[in-house]
Amino acid sequence: MNLIPVLNTVLPVFLIVALGFLYGRRFPTDIDTANRLNMEIFTPALIFSALSAQGFQIADYSQLALAATLVVLGSGLVVLPFVRLLRVDWKTFVPPMMFTNSGNMGIPILLLAFGEAALPAAIVLFLVENTLHFTAGMYMVNHRANLWNVLRTPMILASIAGIAVSLSGFVVPSVAAVPIEMMGQIAIPLMLFTLGVRMVDADFSDWRLGLWGAVLAPVSGLVIAGLLYPWLTLSPEQMAYLFIFAALPPAVLNYMVAEKFQQEPKRVASIVFIANLLSIFSLSAVLAWVL
Repeated sequence: MNLIPVLNTVLPVFLIVALGFLYGRRFPTDIDTANRLNMEIFTPALIFSALSAQGFQIADYSQLALAATLVVLGSGLVVLPFVRLLRVDWKTFVPPMMFTNSGNMGIPILLLAFGEAALPAAIVLFLVENTLHFTAGMYMVNHRANLWNVLRTPMILASIAGIAVSLSGFVVPSVAAVPIEMMGQIAIPLMLFTLGVRMVDADFSDWRLGLWGAVLAPVSGLVIAGLLYPWLTLSPEQMAYLFIFAALPPAVLNYMVAEKFQQEPKRVASIVFIANLLSIFSLSAVLAWVL
């Protein structure tokens, strides 16, 4: 087995995360502003740039989006029986298993593994997971969460605008397209770097639960992807994208949501950060298989 492609894909991602962690340890850094800029400016620019590009057809990704939706929702059903075994509140454990790092990890790994041609699919997968997280995920943790606000987030607005441009056939003038694309190029490395900085304050007190999360997050997603495999007519490339998506670790947003609604944030932090640290092994294994 040739491990060079796997290492060339995984190591750059984790090296940037490690650099962010080392910088955060050496220089205490408030990354709230950087995260806000990334969520409100740079990531929406990346989304719009990918979706409005010439040649993008949303219909080409409809089955992939449906499969990704089923992976997210189905993984929650797979892990639900473990809640009683682990003696943990389902609101604490199930959402991190469902809502994964499709932005911080998913986009750069797909780009490094498959090149720029994978960007539209990576964006579609990110949008599916992110939209489900801000709707179903928020409702799971807090039934009084205002789901209408999701439609007003810059990323959703950028998605709607990008798809509208694609369907209309309109070509964005280069004087606008170039700076939007340049701003979008900031998003991915900034996601990884700030993930590393945030790990400086990670809570590993409940490490046993974190280890369970590190195992069950990829396994639950892969189980659902495997069950869907015989029924899908995806191209080999899109099928590979789906399996990588299914194996991603929990999103950091799970911790932020738990902290906001006081849903055992320390336990969620242990799940999220230990699972992300150990994902180098699970992602390497899946990449070795699909590549």
